[in-house]
Amino acid sequence: MLLAIVIIAVFSGLYMAWNIGANDVANSMSTAVGAKAITMKQALIIAAVLDFLGAVLVGKHVTDTVKGKIIDTASIEPTLVALGFLASLLSASIFVTLATWKELPVSTTHAIIGGITGFGLIQGGLEAVRWKTLGQVAASWVISPIAGAALAFLMFGIIRLFIFARKDPVKWSRYVSPFFVALTIFIILLSIFMKTRVGVILGYETKEYIIISLFFAFIAGLIGIFFAKRFIGKGYEIVENLFRRLQIMTSCYVAFSHGANDVANAVAPVAVV
Repeated sequence: MLLAIVIIAVFSGLYMAWNIGANDVANSMSTAVGAKAITMKQALIIAAVLDFLGAVLVGKHVTDTVKGKIIDTASIEPTLVALGFLASLLSASIFVTLATWKELPVSTTHAIIGGITGFGLIQGGLEAVRWKTLGQVAASWVISPIAGAALAFLMFGIIRLFIFARKDPVKWSRYVSPFFVALTIFIILLSIFMKTRVGVILGYETKEYIIISLFFAFIAGLIGIFFAKRFIGKGYEIVENLFRRLQIMTSCYVAFSHGANDVANAVAPVAVV
């Protein structure tokens, strides 16, 4: 019985992982492909590599939350816990498959968290659900689109102010683009240092990781200045070429973050089983 549950759970986890790739890869790469910065084939290869790295290096933290912090599994019989998480995984997978078939971008995290919460309510009642953690997760679903919109507004405002509103946008794009390169590198490195075992192995303090990240971001900015001067073209063509390269960098970071966050949706239920 248990062996059959484990085997089904493993295949269900693989099925969910396939669903995540099918539905969510557009979140990271659609803008780069739409901007014609990379081809569809290149986007799929980049997304596959960086999603994998994000899942392996950073995915443990989110997996722990999904696995044991949404409902109290200690008060439920182990066999029922295994069956409940398997049911949650299968139901979420089927839902995402149907959404992908209908070409609807949906959240796999919403699906799996909802499934686990439903199981907890049915089997253990209201007290089985850890409402504080669930509230924090649900709050992130509200905050993230608002924060994303605000940051996008801010970033485009900076681009419009310092590039498009200038008399010579080409010249100013060469000045501003290295800043975005440095900012992207800083965020990526600090995330790796603070949220992966790399930081544990190195054993530095938070402020030291910030300094290290700033140093490499500064180096990346200098490299960005060098390459920005090498772009050739006419008028806004140079600006477009510069920001196409930046688009690739940001898409890579989103792909890495996606792997770090969404791997839990496929792995955590299997780990519980």
